[in-house]
Order: sequence, then structure tokens, then C-alpha cells
Amino acid sequence: MGDNRVDDRGVGDRIEQLRGLRVWRAQRDAEELALLADLSAAVGDDRGLAEELTPVLRVSTREVERRIDDGKSLTRRMPQLLASMRTGELEAYGARRVLTVVDPLEDDAARQVDGLLADKLIDAPETAWQPGNLAQRARRLVEKVDPGGQTQRARRARAERKLELTPGEHAMSTLEASLPAEVAAACYSRVDGMARSLRHGGDQRTLEQLRADVTADLLLGRDVGVTAPEAAATVYLHVPIDTALTISDEGCELDGYGPIPASIAREIMTNTRSTWRTVLCDPGTGEPVDLGRTRRRPSAVIRDLVRVRDRECVMPWCHRPARHCDHDHERAWAAGDGSTSVANGGPRCRRHHRLKDQPGWNAEYHPAHGITRVTTPHGKTYTGRREPVLTPTRRAPARDTQAHHAQARGTQERGTQARRQAARVDPARDGSAQRGPACDAPAGRRTGPAKTARGTTDPKRQNDDSPPF
Repeated sequence: MGDNRVDDRGVGDRIEQLRGLRVWRAQRDAEELALLADLSAAVGDDRGLAEELTPVLRVSTREVERRIDDGKSLTRRMPQLLASMRTGELEAYGARRVLTVVDPLEDDAARQVDGLLADKLIDAPETAWQPGNLAQRARRLVEKVDPGGQTQRARRARAERKLELTPGEHAMSTLEASLPAEVAAACYSRVDGMARSLRHGGDQRTLEQLRADVTADLLLGRDVGVTAPEAAATVYLHVPIDTALTISDEGCELDGYGPIPASIAREIMTNTRSTWRTVLCDPGTGEPVDLGRTRRRPSAVIRDLVRVRDRECVMPWCHRPARHCDHDHERAWAAGDGSTSVANGGPRCRRHHRLKDQPGWNAEYHPAHGITRVTTPHGKTYTGRREPVLTPTRRAPARDTQAHHAQARGTQERGTQARRQAARVDPARDGSAQRGPACDAPAGRRTGPAKTARGTTDPKRQNDDSPPF
């Protein structure tokens, strides 16, 4: 590549060179996996073949076994995914993420997912090829293709929960717990809340150090030195009202993770420590109804509704749960036209919140439509789109956002709640997410906006639930 020095004019060219290298690497990965599948068919002994290829590929025997399995699965069950690798769209790591999702399926179902995924990716934005985004799409398709096996797969995975200790370098090791998604999310939220409390109290350790030290103290029974905030162990579970009433088994989603089986969702929501709150959604868009106010700092209900609506950081390749993100004004408050409302708010993790204002970056998010457009300093634009909380039941007419929300609230009062509401469950307060029924509002009862927007008329209570950063 010649002189390694890169001036501003050459950055764009070097980025394109990296793109070319990615394409080349993806094609070589496809060749290797297809060749391993051919060798497996010819030899008939994968274990012996893996031992023989260990010094050839210069990786561990276990890694060779994984590559052989990946090659066989791609050629037999996911040929269109393999074709995407051959055209340079996807490297081996991204393919493995998808294969892990479809692994429990029968061959016919896996091929069906393969075809549906290929169709979805034809006109998808470039960010859809990110391994995390790709796995999330595949996960939704698996539940669509084989909804009957969803609960069985979840039960089997939960039965295989475990704790692993992996020795590392420089006198360090990794302790990894494989847990049910809602339990893991609640554990992290609790540890994160305690770490942030220590940090805000003047502790000089970094947040990463504090999270690690708090975890160790809790496991060893030592005094952590701080009490977790009440909301620190809260995770959000989206459950449509008909699913909560066992009329349907669709539409359940754990924020920061994705779809989960309806039976698992109902177990979480009937936990004695779970808190129910209703969220009114427009059936035309599937989006929660807006709540607004004119003060800069968002009320607890605005922050909660934005987190419910967006679920993750709005950057197309970031999956940090919204409950761990900043509440960001899309139109700046200082400019005079940036109201503090759901219609002008979006979650951004601290990293991408800061990146938004960096020279050369242009990151726009349109809360009403759920579309993010990010332009890098060297002119490349990426687009991402938010999935609605509920599947829209009709086409929404184009109209003014504020008028639309006012009409939605008026319609609510005229008794259309059954079509417009979904139950949101805050499971695992204090880290528990397993047993017994308790609801603040029954699934069939509507909680009006005045009751839901707790404390928003009391100045002393408007700021008593501070953002996570």
C-alpha cells in the first residue's frame, strides 16, 4: 500500500481499500467453509479431520470443529447465506452468529429462514449486515417460521444455564454466567446502578472497574458500600394485551434482547415483584402515544415512554438498551425549537451522544418515523429503522404529529382501549424475575395518562428519577 501516512484527502480512499479487504476476506471465508464441507463429506470422520487440520489451519481443534460444522450447515441449510459470503457481503463471524440462531431448527425450516432472510436483505440498508443486526433479523424469522418450537427452545436453553471461569492473561480471568435474558438484564442493571451511585458519590474508579468490583463484592458477600437505586434492577418487557390474556402468543419482546416466547413472558409478568403499566399504542403505527411538556429536563414518564418506544440506542449498529442511554433532544433545546417531549426525544448511549456533536458527523433521528441517518466525516451515509412495539393493524394516515397524538388521547377516552393498549411489564425489580402474580393495574383496565404521568405536575417530583448518566 506504499506510504503509510494518510492525509485528509486520502482517508476516503483508504476506507474504500478497507471495504475491498473486507470483501476479499469474506470471499476467502466462503471458500474455506465450502472446502471444509467437501472434506467432511469425503472423509466421513469430522473428529479425525479436525485433528488433522489443526496444524494446517493453526487454530485450536475445537475451532476447526466449529468451522467444519459451519461449512456443513451453510452448504446444506443456508446456501443463500453462503452466496452472500461469496459476494463479499458477510464474513465468517457474521455467518456464525446467524447459524447459532437457526441451529435448533430442522433443515427445511432453516432453509426457509435462509430464503426469507435473503429477501429481507435485498433492499436493506448496509447496516443490516452488521453481525448483531443480522442475528436479530434471523431471530425474528426463526420465531416466524417455527413459532411452535419457540418455547421448547427457550426451555432447553434455560436448562443449560451455567457459570464458566476462563483463565486469561496477565493474572486475570473471566467469570461468565449464562442466564435467562431477563435475569441477566436485571443483574446488570442492579450492578450498574450501584456502580453509578458510587461514582456519583465521588469514587475515583472508572465505571468499568466499579461494575467489576461491585460484582465481586456481591458474590463474596462483602459490603458494597452503597444501596442500589430502586430502578436499577428494572427491565422492560413488551406484552400485547391479547397475549397477556392468553388469546394470542405473539408480540412479546424483551428490550435490549428481542422476541421471547409468550409463555416465558407470561411467567415474567406474573412475578410477584413485577410492576404493570399500560402503554397506549396507535394501531396504525404500532407506536406508543406521545406525551409532552415544555421544560428542558424530561419527566420520568417521557423518559420511560421514549425507552419503551425505541428500546435501544438509535445508532443503526448499537444495541445498548435504552434504559442505559441518555435521553437526547433531537432538535437542540438551546436552539429554541427543541421541545422536551417524546416527539423530540431519542435514546443515545453516552458514546454516540457525544459522537453526534463531533466535527464531520451528522446523525439525525426522526422519532415519529423511527428512522436514523448517520453520515460519517468522509461522506458515507448509513440508515437504520426502528421496529414498532406492536405490529400495525392498518395504514396510518399522514398527519401532524401533535394533532395525531391529541386525537389518539381523545379516542382513548371514547373506549377503544382494547385495540390500542399493550401491557408493559417492569420485571425483576431487585433482580428477581420468576414467580407469582401481582399487578398495579389489571391487564384489562386502562390507566389514564394523568395517572401514568406520575408527579409531572409537582415540581418537586419532576426530577426525582434522574437519567442513568
